[in-house]
Amino acid sequence: MNDDPTSPELEKLRFLYRVQLGQVAQTERWIEAELAKVRERAARRPLPDGPEYVLSYLRVGGKATADSVHLGDCAMTSHHTKPLDREQARQAITSGGLRACETCRPDSELGVLE
Repeated sequence: MNDDPTSPELEKLRFLYRVQLGQVAQTERWIEAELAKVRERAARRPLPDGPEYVLSYLRVGGKATADSVHLGDCAMTSHHTKPLDREQARQAITSGGLRACETCRPDSELGVLE
């Protein structure tokens, strides 16, 4: 026999608690189902890879001027960039007169010696 004290109000609260637990469980199932859908969509549409190298531009006198070459994921690029392939990046550093970023060091990645 159960020795816990009881009352009609206590029974109502216990019933409400069981109902709410069921609602939480249902919400968790809905969340899991939605997560599965999101993961499936993400797997079907992989994010495109960014460029390997970028040319960063600065505004000088109201005109965009090429400034430096960076690795594609460098945080030091300006807001204005142009994607470069490996050969374009190498030419920009060696014969284009542009500097390589001192933070991400694309010149080391390209095998360009200063």
